[in-house]
Formats: sequence, C-alpha cells, structure tokens
Amino acid sequence: MRVAIVEGDITRQDVEAIVNAANSSLLGGGGVDGAIHRAAGPALLQECRRLGGCPTGEARITRGYNLPARWVIHTVGPVWHGGTQGEEELLARCYRSSLAMAEAHGLATVAFPAISTGAYGFPLPRATRIALSETMGFLESHALPERVVFVCFGTPAYRVYVELLEEIGRAA
Repeated sequence: MRVAIVEGDITRQDVEAIVNAANSSLLGGGGVDGAIHRAAGPALLQECRRLGGCPTGEARITRGYNLPARWVIHTVGPVWHGGTQGEEELLARCYRSSLAMAEAHGLATVAFPAISTGAYGFPLPRATRIALSETMGFLESHALPERVVFVCFGTPAYRVYVELLEEIGRAA
C-alpha cells in the first residue's frame, strides 16, 4: 500500500521530504512548524526568509538541513472558522499542492503531519478525511510520490487516521 500511518515525530522520519504545517510567513512558529525549524537548524529560517512567505493552500520547498529528510515542503493550512470560509477546500489544496511539489521534484517518499488540526483548530476527523481522500485521489493518477506517510502526534490522532483509512478502503 502506498499510504502508511505511524505515530511519532515527523522530524525523525526517514523519508525524502517532510511536510511542514507552516504559517504564511514561513518563519517558524509553534507546534509542528516550530519543531521542524528547531530540528533543521537556523539555515532553514535563512532559506525561508528568501521565499517571501506562502499563501494558504499553496506549498513551497526548501532543503531539510539537519533533518533526516533532505527536503521540507511548507504548506499553509487554513484557520478553522466553523467551516464557513472555504476551509475544507483550502485544506484540500494544501495536500494537492504538497503532493504536486513532491512529484515535481521527483520525491518518492513524503511524510505529512495533520495540517491545521493544532492551533488552527480544524476538527481532526474532518481534516483527516480530507487528507486521506486527497492523497489517495492524487496517488491514483500519479506515480510519485511512491509512498506517503501520515505521522500522527499522539495515539488519539493515530486512531482517527487508522479508522478513517479503513473506512475509505472499504468504500473504494
């Protein structure tokens, strides 16, 4: 299967690229974003400064520096406002943009966090359904990436991902 779900730390994943749930400045922050910047080292921040930010739903790529992953794909997820401001489509774009970036750079393995589900408040089950359906839809018609890993920070998130992947698999 081309999709895997693990519980762990995205900064320690042995993949070609990890996806950063970044803020629009790309200059670091809390949660996954802060952890990635700390693990990669100060050179990541220097490169991000040169990118000039990133709009919600789009993706940018940088080197991984001190991370096991050679690349970091930065994407800016939406802040949850109750689902009335196009949040679902913006989140779907994050996954499509990140996967297209991985494909364009010839990357075989990519790891994703649960984009927008932390401080941005996107409900985890809704975000997970979008993440899995967008990823599986992309993989159906693209050879790369060969493998996508969803890295869950904590058992509750891991359970949600596993249950929804099983549900989507039964429906297919």
